[in-house]
Amino acid sequence: MSKINSKGLDTAKHPCFNKEAAKTYGRVHLPVAPACNVQCNFCNRDYDCVNESRPGVTSSILSPGQASWFFDEISKEIPISVAGIAGPGDPFANSEQTINTMRLIRREHPDAILCVSTNGLNVLPSINDLAEIGVSHVTITVNAIKAEIGALIYDWIKVGKRIFRGIEGATLLLENQLAAIASLKDHGITVKVNSIVIPGINDHHIVDIAKEMTKRGVDIFNCIPMIPVEGATFGSLEEPDHDMMFDIKNRAGKYLPQMKHCQRCRADAVGKLTDKDSSKWAGLMQHASKMSIFPNENRPYIAVASREGYLINQHLGEASSLAVYEQVDGKVLLKERRITTKPGGGQSRWESLADGFTDCKAIILNGIGERPKRVLESKGIKVYQIEGLLDDAVNKAFNGQSLSPMACRSKECGVACSGSGGGCS
Repeated sequence: MSKINSKGLDTAKHPCFNKEAAKTYGRVHLPVAPACNVQCNFCNRDYDCVNESRPGVTSSILSPGQASWFFDEISKEIPISVAGIAGPGDPFANSEQTINTMRLIRREHPDAILCVSTNGLNVLPSINDLAEIGVSHVTITVNAIKAEIGALIYDWIKVGKRIFRGIEGATLLLENQLAAIASLKDHGITVKVNSIVIPGINDHHIVDIAKEMTKRGVDIFNCIPMIPVEGATFGSLEEPDHDMMFDIKNRAGKYLPQMKHCQRCRADAVGKLTDKDSSKWAGLMQHASKMSIFPNENRPYIAVASREGYLINQHLGEASSLAVYEQVDGKVLLKERRITTKPGGGQSRWESLADGFTDCKAIILNGIGERPKRVLESKGIKVYQIEGLLDDAVNKAFNGQSLSPMACRSKECGVACSGSGGGCS
């Protein structure tokens, strides 16, 4: 049965949240988030093991532009309803990559269900962006609601440049998780909570988590048996057996609906939940990971750095947003103002910015450094550095004409003018 949300998406097609949908629809996990801000004692992430099927592993790391292309190609081959980000680190230890990827997928695939899985530590600052883009499903992994138990599960928690351990770290993580759940529900986003069942550590505590999540308005609960991983602190523990998991799910099910068909997917999983052979798509993903230019030559937009929307008068480094224009029936129209990346981060800042504008054939501005210019051009985005009237420049760029500084035609200042168009002094 369809379930249409406020964005017009049929969310019943999500195979992880609807077991019936899993028979028909697939998902693509886009591995754009390599960094993690929490070290779990059951985790040892391995990026290069294509034959290992567990969370936290992927055969490649993709940029947002590469991920968008990869999703396009997969969608041509098999029925896909969901674009998800689940690592291999945490999506919100890589917030810009995550948000930029979701924006690109939403523009090219307006009917796609967008989904993110996170530890919840740093999701709160991005929830407004998630809601605006139309991310409809978020999963948060909550392994403890008592700090003394959480202190056994997490080696450290990283907030900014600070590391927190023990009770302090576990308390900080839980506070952020609960605040994120409340905000997500306030924004109308479906929330699933995962709990990793760790024998002798939190197996006795899972039902208490389910009770608390019920109070918080969580929609569905997923008890996941820990996979012992060589090299992890808990690597020598036994995996929970069938009887333990059956008992825990039954007792937790008294408080929240249970997801009972979870496949503990890789960070680069493709296809239906039952399709565990990632090697089929590994070659295509590796090809995507090596692409330096976004391969869509039919780029419909042009971005402009302008303070007021009349003159080209901003340097890229100072522009908190760019005006994005499209051409419809020969007319140039403002499509949106798109946020740029925040200052700091060096090369990664410009990489993230470029990945957020790979649907633009050109960017027009009046100042840019050599490094960001090289990055933009490596993504196939033409850079025009000029001063002048915005409308003239955008029209010429759309029509393939050369751009040069253009004279001001404004009569608002009341004097004859032969200026460059950069503004009166």
